[in-house]
Amino acid sequence: MVLSLLRYGLRRRHVPWRVIPPTPDRFKPSYDVVIVGGGGHALAAAYYLAHRHDITNVAVVERGWLAGGNTARNTAIIRSNYLTPEGVQFYDQSVRLWRTISNDLGINVMVSERGHLTLAHTDAAIRTMRWRAEVNKHYGVASEVVGPAEIAALCPELNLSHEVRYPVLGALYHPPGGIARHDAVAWGYAMGAAARGVEIHQMTEVTGFDIDHGRVTGVRTTRGTMRTGRVLQAVAGNSSRVAALAGFRLPIRTVPLQACVSEPVKPFLDTVIVSGSLHVYISQTARGEFVMGGATDPYALYAQRSTLEFKETLFSDMLELFPQLAHMKMLRQWAGLADMTPDFSPVMGLTPVENYFIDSGWGTWGFKATPVCGLTMAATVATGKPHALIEGFALDRFARFDQIGERGAASVGS
Repeated sequence: MVLSLLRYGLRRRHVPWRVIPPTPDRFKPSYDVVIVGGGGHALAAAYYLAHRHDITNVAVVERGWLAGGNTARNTAIIRSNYLTPEGVQFYDQSVRLWRTISNDLGINVMVSERGHLTLAHTDAAIRTMRWRAEVNKHYGVASEVVGPAEIAALCPELNLSHEVRYPVLGALYHPPGGIARHDAVAWGYAMGAAARGVEIHQMTEVTGFDIDHGRVTGVRTTRGTMRTGRVLQAVAGNSSRVAALAGFRLPIRTVPLQACVSEPVKPFLDTVIVSGSLHVYISQTARGEFVMGGATDPYALYAQRSTLEFKETLFSDMLELFPQLAHMKMLRQWAGLADMTPDFSPVMGLTPVENYFIDSGWGTWGFKATPVCGLTMAATVATGKPHALIEGFALDRFARFDQIGERGAASVGS
């Protein structure tokens, strides 16, 4: 990355380059793989299919603009301090990929390891933090329970007074936790995939699928039909709707998840702060904005709208942690769609339709999984067998009553 910047800076003439290629005018006669969805997960899978498996006859189909869905509507937090063995190992691999992603893609995605503090306000929460810490350590992930003194040293800006409704009793400290630039991640994967021959079709909505004897053979769109032998669905909050077009149901409840950002000020908050009890999380960008979020809305809805209730609830709890932000102005507010499963874990891998693969059920934590989702889903599509890291996330686990309980690590998921 450093050498490429020096070469660019010392060059006398700078030829402009297009990050995202234009949408092709027409489809090819057939594709080896069609990826439905144009967000981070879909683009990462396209990149790894081409880069690691030499499968380049791939089309990415997005009904809107590239990375305009949940990829553009998240709060860009990275961590791996989950609760279950499946979750911890999966996200640990993702954190490893995040550390080299800028060099791998040739674009600075601004990954910043800040340290991640999950606050505990009750004895029950402390017990859960200890449980998570032990599972994390068992799999080599840096996590430990810390007390108020350690919290004060790590984040002196945090209000640790006992004269509040929910005093902080301790926290789970996760040093690798941090943030990244979400749009740059999508652009990097799109650029890398396109450079290897992957087609990216924006403003192309999927309207159905051609299925012959239980096997997918084509994808119907508003611009015509694409012939293919393999399909990967990665459409975040619209997973249930698209799966229904293919003829199967998903155990997913879609709810809005709102967030907001403040006006920028001189950076002073280094760590990422999360409170599962208060349903609050906050971090500060390199530009100085405070990115803040809360719990999912309590009702199923596909509308991406903002509410006054969210602001009132979030700020009343957040100001208990950071009262010095009381006079800050909110710059903008938005909502994404969280596809929540009963066990708060994703649904990945095979489906009842042959050669139709799925990447869904991410709820409130899809962004941090972007690199590992691309890696594992590319391997699954290429081989027809689930990657070892996603075997536990199979759709049929619900029929087998073999769920993966990640609710204790979801923080703001309910």
